[in-house]
Amino acid sequence: MTLATRLAFTSEIGDGFTRAVERCVGMGKCRSAQGGTMCPSYRATREERYSTRGRARLLGEMLRGELITERWDSEAVREALDWCLACKGCKSDCPTHTDMAAYKAEFLHHHYATRTLPRQAHTMGRIGEWAPLAARLPQLVNFLAQAPAIGALAKRIAGIASQRSLPRLSARSFRSRSRMPQAAAGEPVLLFADTFNDCFRAETAVAAVRVLQHAGCRVEWPRSGLCCGRPYYDFGLLDRARAALEKIVAALAPQIDAGTPVIVLEPACLSVFRDEMRQMLPNDARAARLATLAVSLAEFLAARGWQPPPLAGRAFVHGHCHQKALGGQAADLALLAAAGLDVEAPDSGCCGMSGAFGFKPEHFAASQAIGELSLLPAVRAQAPETLIVASGFSCREQIEQLTGRATLHLAEVLARALP
Repeated sequence: MTLATRLAFTSEIGDGFTRAVERCVGMGKCRSAQGGTMCPSYRATREERYSTRGRARLLGEMLRGELITERWDSEAVREALDWCLACKGCKSDCPTHTDMAAYKAEFLHHHYATRTLPRQAHTMGRIGEWAPLAARLPQLVNFLAQAPAIGALAKRIAGIASQRSLPRLSARSFRSRSRMPQAAAGEPVLLFADTFNDCFRAETAVAAVRVLQHAGCRVEWPRSGLCCGRPYYDFGLLDRARAALEKIVAALAPQIDAGTPVIVLEPACLSVFRDEMRQMLPNDARAARLATLAVSLAEFLAARGWQPPPLAGRAFVHGHCHQKALGGQAADLALLAAAGLDVEAPDSGCCGMSGAFGFKPEHFAASQAIGELSLLPAVRAQAPETLIVASGFSCREQIEQLTGRATLHLAEVLARALP
């Protein structure tokens, strides 16, 4: 019986999944086990069970039921998958294209079906539910979160590492700014106001509106809060993830039917539309069309042939793991270069934050070690005037919290050149 039948995920519990696992285990040379670009947790720990091949071997033993007899109850499998950052590097880099992020979400869904969910599942996993509520009183929430005693207590209750800073809410959420000036004419586009660029980085969404208007577009955005459900996958909350996607498809039905481009600012959300949504809603025609309409800001502007105004200086660009795995950042780099910036975009690997991973106390040291492999030293080496560009919310938090350098989304960089 396939999980696609039951949970609308493409991994199989039968022979198909077993063959995929065996192909991964049977690889003579595993890039993740040799410290390549894959498996950030393996690169930081050098433990085989944290490589793609090691996790596949554990899943294979679970399916056979010989050495691991607990199946979905196995703590050994849960622990190995808990250290998977769901970066999707294995899906693009591994010769077998193993989607360990999907297997992790699937396993956790079953594992916690009869168990109490970890507290982080309610704090970080359901951030799309509570962040819009907190954004109604941002000054109060930020004050309480930054107060030493209250902030420390909040992190302990939420299951967040004490070394971490709690992300600050924007003074005003993006969706609350209904009086932003709008062009009366132009190509209609829909800006997907994700949870992070709505509640925490509203200035990014504002910048995106300005850039799109300069490109001759009439920008719309959902008036009600919509979350792609990406945080749910970290904890196997697949029922909630599917419900979130169904809500999006229903809310955006007019734009989907009209073929309106959907601009997505957060790379992790864009990967949901292009990957998980096809698996979670395989028989939904509108979902399939939304997957083709969803584009990054850079992809949309590049396709239109938009020429950004000149902007002098230097930019250090870090690409989000999902962006590099599923779409690449060629359009981003081309736009920055077209603006006249001197662009550096090294293969800096994973930042180490990866959603909820780096916020957990048990993962903080590994998260820091992953960042220190390449990215964080490279950021610290940049001149003070160099723009640090990163479009992923998690990446920006990791860089800012561990280097002290401010970051900019691509939209904010491009908006700097506008009148």
